[in-house]
Amino acid sequence: MPTTIADVAAAVERLWPAAGAEPWDAVGLIAGDPTDRVDSILLAVDAVLDTVDEAVESGADLLLVHHPLLLRGVTTVASDRYKGAALTRLIRANCGLLSAHTNADVVETGTSATFAARLGLVNVRPIVPGFDPTRGIGRVGELPQPTTLGRLARTLGDVLPPTASGVRVSGDFDAPVSTVALCGGAGDAYLAEPAVLAADVYITSDLRHHPASEARENARASRGPALIDVSHWASEWLWLDAAAAELRDALPGATVAISELRTDPWDFVIIQ
Repeated sequence: MPTTIADVAAAVERLWPAAGAEPWDAVGLIAGDPTDRVDSILLAVDAVLDTVDEAVESGADLLLVHHPLLLRGVTTVASDRYKGAALTRLIRANCGLLSAHTNADVVETGTSATFAARLGLVNVRPIVPGFDPTRGIGRVGELPQPTTLGRLARTLGDVLPPTASGVRVSGDFDAPVSTVALCGGAGDAYLAEPAVLAADVYITSDLRHHPASEARENARASRGPALIDVSHWASEWLWLDAAAAELRDALPGATVAISELRTDPWDFVIIQ
């Protein structure tokens, strides 16, 4: 029996149950006929025009992404706008589109767990546990050997794919680091979580001025971690290898490939 989009959706549900998604999220099948055959799947973080074109040109039957294309409401899918153009190209090529977002963040092999594993963290647990205490938002753990904030930042530069924004750090270069909290993707909502406050450093993405400044000043006044801000795309791209391996096991009849395209939105930076 050939693999169908419905089979892929069912495998995704087993691996990353939709019940684990945040209430505001929009996961699952975005475009495509559930009965369509799937021989080839392309994984990417974002459904941008470049990854859509890559899926179409490579002959993929399904583009499986982390970030939902239609997370926020739209009033048009005309092809002179990015989302409409992406959907039009996929539909014309008979290529489906499916998303696994926060439901793939919380599982034991999800985005933050993969990030923690790449850093070699031990005694890993969620920052915010879910109903199942092994699942939840973010991860916190210990380094096998203590290091310094500067050395950890340099390690991140080696672990993560390169981006223009690089690795930004708030804290003393030589500060000792043993306990690391992290959240793949945007994580400033968890700056005040007890597990984050108790860590030596918090690694996440998209840290805005005011939340980062407040966290820095609170750390100076009482307690709190140093901060490391990394590319949103880079922190979640690491998960694609684990996701591909799980999908290959679940769907032996389909080929699963990973997009190597950088979909971080920034192209270059001027250092002052």
